[in-house]
Amino acid sequence: MTLPPPRALATGPDRVGTTTGPDWVGTAAEALPDDLDQSLLVGRIWDPTVDGPSPVIVRDGEVLDVSHLFPTVRDICELPDPAAVVAELDGPRRGDFGEILANTDATTRDHTRPWLLTPVDLQALKAAGVTFPVSMIERVIEERAGGDLALAADLRRRTIADIGADLHSLAPGSVEAERLKSMLVAEGVWSQYLEVGLGPDAEIFTKGQILSAVGTAVPVGVLAASTWNNPEPEVALIVQSNGRIVGATLANDVNLRDVEGRSALLLPRAKDNNASCALGPLIRLFDNRFGLDRVRELEVRLQVSGVDGFELTAVSEMARMSRDPAALVQQLIGPHHHYPDGAVLMLGTMFAPIQDRDRPGEGFTHKLDDVVRISAPALGTLVNRVRHAEECEPWQFGVRDLMGNLARRGLL
Repeated sequence: MTLPPPRALATGPDRVGTTTGPDWVGTAAEALPDDLDQSLLVGRIWDPTVDGPSPVIVRDGEVLDVSHLFPTVRDICELPDPAAVVAELDGPRRGDFGEILANTDATTRDHTRPWLLTPVDLQALKAAGVTFPVSMIERVIEERAGGDLALAADLRRRTIADIGADLHSLAPGSVEAERLKSMLVAEGVWSQYLEVGLGPDAEIFTKGQILSAVGTAVPVGVLAASTWNNPEPEVALIVQSNGRIVGATLANDVNLRDVEGRSALLLPRAKDNNASCALGPLIRLFDNRFGLDRVRELEVRLQVSGVDGFELTAVSEMARMSRDPAALVQQLIGPHHHYPDGAVLMLGTMFAPIQDRDRPGEGFTHKLDDVVRISAPALGTLVNRVRHAEECEPWQFGVRDLMGNLARRGLL
């Protein structure tokens, strides 16, 4: 028996050849929600005229600068009703969204014109793991294989026989989950990943430092030494400092499976590297058309296109999460832990890449210049090209730089 892949896992001809050339970043129609006229969208651009970042809103495909009212996206997201305020905002036009998107690729960028940044700034970058049964089982396999990709195929077959694959209806922390935990402990197949998948406490970790995330149309990074890694297509929630959820965006929680498989204590090494956290293209604020119930029903599509002709597609269904998004936020923030500038919480993925890429039994791993597209109709498409983290543009613009830039512009 093999592990059931995410629904619709298959190869296909879609976008073959788009990993090279200027069109790999896609179009505005792909990047923006399919109901654009009903979406309240917030993002950030780098504005070369002020040599710094500016919060923007996107309305009817036009990018409007609102930095004169809100110096940071954090300021917008902390409003009592961000959606109501953004619906009435106006500001100087900075250009057409499609033009700014097309100028974001650093290899062809005109540095005299604006380009897109990740849509968050001062919010903490957090992520939840093992929130889907399929990914939980894959983490058990990683642990047992010790990061050895070749050993994983046999372990996958044996682990499924021990645990079973269809656990999405089992509520973590429930009596039934505790009963299964006791049975697995007695049989000697317990794992720390099963603990966070079945137990009362979720795995919530720091994905990266404030301001270190990248946006769409730029590279994401995997360590050069890694031989087994993958994208993690996710929905990310925008959470206020009081714990209220006010919006959502797309995320790629890039993961090094060989590193985490050697030891869970190496999670920071596996997860937090240069350009390893991608968010965007934009934040969609919650209003009466789009809210948490819509997020719970989203299908997040992944497409990986390689220069070698390899194609992989998969769909991650949010409805199959074992933990509700609101419950994860309650574990993230509350009397036990405070985030005065709010947080972004990546909700995890059911994507468990087991499709062989090169040799039978060795599964999937990234190759340089893979183009990763993560999309959901209500949130648009996040597009990144895979490079070595050591070769991606270094993260050099930190909190001190941001405050200094805003002060020079008279925005503080």
